Formats: sequence, C-alpha cells, structure tokens
Amino acid sequence: MAGVDCAFCSIVAGEVSTNLVLDEPDYVGFLDQRPVFKGHTLVVPRQHVPTLLDLPAELHAGLVEAAQRVAGAVVRGLGAQGSFVAVNNVVSQSVPHLHVHVVPRTKGDGLRGFFWPRTKYTDAAEAASYAARLRAAIA
Repeated sequence: MAGVDCAFCSIVAGEVSTNLVLDEPDYVGFLDQRPVFKGHTLVVPRQHVPTLLDLPAELHAGLVEAAQRVAGAVVRGLGAQGSFVAVNNVVSQSVPHLHVHVVPRTKGDGLRGFFWPRTKYTDAAEAASYAARLRAAIA
C-alpha cells in the first residue's frame, strides 16, 4: 500500500520521473537527487515501509541483496574503490519510506564521519549517464 504523499511511493508508481538504477519486483533503486557523490543511489522496497523497524521479515534478505548489487555496481560501473551503505531511521530520514543509501567512495574523497556534504549533477544528461552506467554494471 502506498504512503499518503510519499515521494518514494510516487517514484515506485512511475508518477514521478527519476533516474532508475534498479527495477525489480520488490525493490527499486534510483539516483539521489542531492547526492553525496555522483552515483549515490537509494534502494527502496516497492511496498511502503516507513522505517527499517517496519520492514516485513520476508523483505529483509532481498533488500540487502539489492543494496549489495548496487554496491558492486558503483565499483564496476563508476570506478569507485568501495561504497558507504547506510539506513537512517526517523532522525535524518528526509522521506518516511525506508531507503538504503549506497554512496560511491574513493580513498581521499573527503567524506568524514557522518557529515554528508551534497553535490549536484551538471544537468539531467549527466545524471542519466550515471544511472545508465550503474544499470549496465548491475546487468
């Protein structure tokens, strides 16, 4: 069931345009509009689930597997050395729909602790190219 006024449910339903990275029966991955680093992807369950505490047991393994595939894609598709994978619960959770952040990392990239500076894509074409590279690396 979709959440009332949930931005991520609107994306899952195809009502809002996004740069899809992962499109599976139970999970969707798309580029964060305000990425920490370019290629920063959010992996969400299609089902409206507010927080990790609300995630049904039958979706646990699949969500981790989807995030794992995206984490591999940022290395293979973007040349990152690794990734930062995180989930916020309520505090710092800007959209009340469970989402796993997969952030490409490179040694010396400047990310320290939990301070997440944000960047921007130059334009829609650049964002689309990052999404395409990640989709290709997942395939």
